[in-house]
This record gives sequence, structure tokens and C-alpha cells, in this order.
Amino acid sequence: MTKIIALLTGRGGSSFKDKNIIKLFNKPILAYPCEEARKVSLIDDYYVSSDDRKIINTASKYGFKSILRPKKLSKPNSLHHDVLLHALKDLKNKNIFPDLLVVLLANAPIVESKWISDCIKLLFKNKATAVVPVVQDNDKHPLRAKKTKNKFLLPFIDTKKKISSNRQSLEKSFFLCHNFWVIKTNEILKNNGYKPWSFMGRKVLPYVVKESHDIHQKIDINICKNIISQKNKGKT
Repeated sequence: MTKIIALLTGRGGSSFKDKNIIKLFNKPILAYPCEEARKVSLIDDYYVSSDDRKIINTASKYGFKSILRPKKLSKPNSLHHDVLLHALKDLKNKNIFPDLLVVLLANAPIVESKWISDCIKLLFKNKATAVVPVVQDNDKHPLRAKKTKNKFLLPFIDTKKKISSNRQSLEKSFFLCHNFWVIKTNEILKNNGYKPWSFMGRKVLPYVVKESHDIHQKIDINICKNIISQKNKGKT
């Protein structure tokens, strides 16, 4: 029987102080992924990985057990892969061996239990290494991106192919959401997928959502409030 563990990840020490536990509509940011994950019957257990006791204590109120992360894995340049390996080692020490990890990001309030359930089921039905939410965005298409050299703009991707200035004419472009990912554990251990998320493996299925947003600065609070308000209006 497949064992599925939800792992909430969030660190202290962000430039936006306490961004994971700031109140959004009178509940902490991390409560949103926690509450939605708790609705998913396919998930067997719930853990939080953090160096910050405030994050751990807040997540514990939503039924998430603690994995105390070392400070060396809680720096601005720390890699998510190393955080996941540390959590898996901690679980192994508890004789817990998950087949799948549902990785939840503590600063991402735009998430739905249905999305998580759908992604788990998609992984079951397909020979995928991971299933992740994505948004389609041709405005930010890689072929439209620029870089600078000697102060002047140059194509970020240099190609001799004809490129339309009309975004609708370009091949569909997708960007990963940073709200949650469903990943086979053995792929995290192998870490041989496509960069920069090589821990997801080479057969990552997209799960297209209309929009997603996570909290990095104060302005993101209002953006997320607006998205949540609009979603709630649609449910009434």
C-alpha cells in the first residue's frame, strides 16, 4: 500500500519577517496549505520541516508533527532538495518510509484540497515521477525574455528561428507554481531530473491551474487576499 506524507516546508529568517505566519483574513499564511492538505483523505500523515519554533508551533495546531531543521539548511541559498533529504532521513529514523511526498510551501496560501487530490491521482494513473501545479503564461515566454550586455538588451535565448511578437502564436509556456508538489520519494533520492528541480525526476506531469501566488513581500499579501476573495465569491 502506498504511503503518502505531507511535508510543510518553511524557514525563519526571511527578509520579510514572519511571512509564513502573518495573518491573512485572520489566520496565518501557513494555515491555508495545512488546512487544505488535512482535507485530503489520501494523505497518511503530516509533518513540518523548519528551523523556526514559531512556524513549528503554529503548524502543530493544524496537526503537523515537527522536523527540526538545522540552521545550515535554513539560509537564503539553501536548496529545497537538501531540505527534503533531511526530512526523509528524519522520517527514516522514525521507521517511516513514504512512497510519495506532498511538499507544501508555508508561504503559499493559494491552494485547494482538490488540486492536491487530483495531482496524487494523476501520479497513480500515469508513469510519472511527479505531478506539479503550473500556470500557463505566454507573456513571460522564454523566447520573449531578455538579458543585458554592455547595458543593452539581448535575447535571453539566442535562436535563428523565426519568433512571432504575438504571444498567442508562440508554443504554450508553463511555469511551476510554488504552492505544492507531489513527488515520488525515490526520485528525490536519485535527483537526476531536469534542472533546477532535478529532485522531481524526468517525467513530471503538469496540473494546470488558473493562478497561484506566494508571499515574498508585503504587496503579495494584498494580491493573495484578492485571489482568495475572488475564489470565495465564485463558491457562493
